[in-house]
Amino acid sequence: MRISARADYAVRAALQLAAAAPTGPLTAEAIASAQAIPHKFLEGILNDMRRGGIVLSQRGLNGGYRLARAPEAISIADVVRVVDGPLVSVQGLRPPELSYDGPAASLLTLWVALRANVREILEGVSLADVVSGSLPEAVAALAADPAAWSNP
Repeated sequence: MRISARADYAVRAALQLAAAAPTGPLTAEAIASAQAIPHKFLEGILNDMRRGGIVLSQRGLNGGYRLARAPEAISIADVVRVVDGPLVSVQGLRPPELSYDGPAASLLTLWVALRANVREILEGVSLADVVSGSLPEAVAALAADPAAWSNP
């Protein structure tokens, strides 16, 4: 699985908004500066996030962007799906749309299992979890394994 720059930037922008939620909207410029995201690229991402119901935009002197729901109610998966589509795809298709024959027949089961694990992690972690640094135990346990940090 590959996390695109677009998805990474979207999650970072959403986290910045989650951290600022009590103080009001943030401008795209403020988010871009705080997270070192190219401003023009971020504008497109924020528009996708607005259309996808993750953020709301407000015009005017005190305008900017804010989360459309509480940070606890927005998962990392929600943000990634809005900007990149399905969490796991194979050649641009969702696993249930695939079929394999012969020795590759059970490959579909592998892709579905991969998707289930990705969903379990990304749907199980909210913006609030990441901002607070309090990740679910299962996620923390996976990351605690030293092998998780190395590239074979």
